[in-house]
Amino acid sequence: MKTPVFVGSSVAIVTPFTGDFVDFERLGELIEFQISNNTNAITICGTTGEASTQTIPEHLATIEYCIKKVDGRVPVIAGTGSNDTNHALLMSQAAEESGADALLLVTPYYNKTTQAGLVKHFTYLADRVHIPIILYNVPARTGMSFTAQTYRELSRHPLINGVKEASGNLTLLAQTRALCGDELCVWSGNDDQIVPLLAMGGQGVISVLANIAPRETSDICRLWREGKTAESAALQIRLQELIDALFCEVNPIPVKTAMRLIGYDCGPLRMPLCEMDPKHLDLLKEAMTGAGLLTA
Repeated sequence: MKTPVFVGSSVAIVTPFTGDFVDFERLGELIEFQISNNTNAITICGTTGEASTQTIPEHLATIEYCIKKVDGRVPVIAGTGSNDTNHALLMSQAAEESGADALLLVTPYYNKTTQAGLVKHFTYLADRVHIPIILYNVPARTGMSFTAQTYRELSRHPLINGVKEASGNLTLLAQTRALCGDELCVWSGNDDQIVPLLAMGGQGVISVLANIAPRETSDICRLWREGKTAESAALQIRLQELIDALFCEVNPIPVKTAMRLIGYDCGPLRMPLCEMDPKHLDLLKEAMTGAGLLTA
């Protein structure tokens, strides 16, 4: 049985920018906001953090700053995945050296690979680091998915701790749980499926929603663990309109907009991302008001 990197809610934290640089002062404020509102871990430089538009030095500096700012209060999970195995290794080893608690590694995108290639890619990386790895399955962005059998094979590696499952495929989740049991921890990568995943033995969520509603996202997980399943489900359902609004355009466009609306201006989105369509902005404001994050 593997001990999960964390239990509960990890925020997939946005990266604040100012001009062409990371706004580290604002990032520090966001980290404190998260920890003071019961977030159980920080995931830095993932999709929501716009890591794909960061230079290597900037990417690694962001990870290092987060680790130092958190200072051991909660686990820090560093996004270091790539479609180039050697690049992923370089980033992963650097993040480990900086003190990351775990790595988040996405499946190769664009060039993709076969299931056998996935096993080789992730085994190669896991054999060359010394901290746990969380796999990241997000076929809507990468064009490929793990199979349950591939999860089973990878779960045999002692450092492959679990997976952020963002396929939306609950059948795949059930098959994976049946094959892997407690040898592969599972976290939801979709905010609208936290409770269904918890119901099948998942550990929690790596969340976009938590950027603006950290306490509520953590509470969904906490209530479930306390056996208050009806209350957990009710909170998930109450936040559904907001979750939908956060994905009405490509992530992280809506969530960075929402951060500004609650008083945390995180600067510009990096191209090719752009500002929200005004009609979607109205939808987002309405959903945030309904969730109690904005006043009418």
